[in-house]
This record gives sequence, structure tokens and C-alpha cells, in this order.
Amino acid sequence: MASEDERIRVLVVEDEASYREALASGLTREGFAVELAADGREGLARFAEHPPDIVLLDLLLPGLPGTEVCRRMRQLAPVPVVMVSAVDSELDVVLGLELGATDYVTKPYRMRELVARIQAVLRRVAPPADGAPPGGSGPDLLAFASVTVDVARREVTVAGTPVHLSRREFDLLVVLLSPAGQVRTRDELIERLWPDRDLADSRTLDTHIHRLRSKLEADPDASRAIVTVRGVGFRLDPGPSRPASG
Repeated sequence: MASEDERIRVLVVEDEASYREALASGLTREGFAVELAADGREGLARFAEHPPDIVLLDLLLPGLPGTEVCRRMRQLAPVPVVMVSAVDSELDVVLGLELGATDYVTKPYRMRELVARIQAVLRRVAPPADGAPPGGSGPDLLAFASVTVDVARREVTVAGTPVHLSRREFDLLVVLLSPAGQVRTRDELIERLWPDRDLADSRTLDTHIHRLRSKLEADPDASRAIVTVRGVGFRLDPGPSRPASG
């Protein structure tokens, strides 16, 4: 059995005592080291004192809402955050992801599903053995329209201004650029970006496409770069070609 120092540390921020106690019991049985917080301010204090390996954060917390807690945590340390909520609207999911959440799960959930999501998130945020994105080998510097992608450094600029992309958003962009113009089906994108296929679906993909569009273009709802091919998937329209400098 792993020692306390070797176990994955999970910070659970949940105001409902029944869920909090069930999570503590279930996750401990699964081998995690669990720390509990009953509201957002307590969660932030525990996070700042000793950042965990992953956070399970309820969206609807009293006082300080989960979205604000997530935003502040992301400012403190790059720890993955899984949003947990009974609310399952696309707006809430997108907002949580935009503020830095790595994934989300809705109540009620099964412990087995939750553990699988935690393990999948931890695998996703772990750096690849060769440091390469899932798009495969290719040129280190890619460009289209006003966007430049430095694959080796995992950096993106728009009109010369650095833009922060999450790991998943960056990998999605590289796949769409390899090569640009080629239609990528929904199934293909999900398989390449979410190896645990059962933990992702078209809605998850749509959410990440929307986030990527919002960071690369002024109007994500009228995207000209990432084009939806109805009934099939997506392709990246490179627009007027220009050489990548450097």
C-alpha cells in the first residue's frame, strides 16, 4: 500500500455534507489521499497552504462561487480542476472551462466514473514522454492568417500577441493544422485527443472548439478559420498563405 506521501492528493471542495462524506470515503478506498473543504474560502486556504495533485470543485458553492474559486486557484498553481455540479447547461460548462477547469462531471455520478475521470485528467496533464503533441511529427513553426504556432515551445501568438491555450486546446489546434485544410471527423478528433474515448463526446469536442475559436478570432460564432463541416467534423481554413518567420 502506498504511503501518504506517495498517494495522489485530492482536494474536495463541496458544501453538501452527504456528497463530501461519500467522496472522502469512496476516494480513500480507491487509494487517494483526500482533503476536504466545505466552502470556497476554506478550499482556497487549503489549496494555497499545500496545493494538491487535483481538485474536485463544486460549481454551486455558498458565498464564493465555484467559478471564482477556480479562477483564483488557477492564479496560484497549475493544478487540474474538475468541476462537479448538478447543473449541466452548456453555458455553465463553457464558463468553468474558460476559467481554467480541466474537466467537469455532473451529479449524480458513480464513484467508478469519477475515479476514471480523475485518472484520465492526471494522464492528460502529465507531459508526454517525447514532449510531442498528438498531432505527430511535423514542422516546429506553423502559421495561418495572423496566427503563429510554435509546436516545440507550445506557444501561440495572434497578430504578434501571445495567447494562452490549455493543453487540450493546443493539441486540437495542432491536429487541425496537420495539415491545414484537411477535414477532421468528430470521431477522429475525439480518438486522438481523448484516448479514454468513453470520457469524451461530441459535446466535449464542441466546447473545446468554441474555446479555441474565441481565443483565435474576434467573433467565435462567425468563425472563418475553424470551419464546421456539417455532419462530418471540422477543418482549418488557413486563409491567405504567408510564411512563418523565424
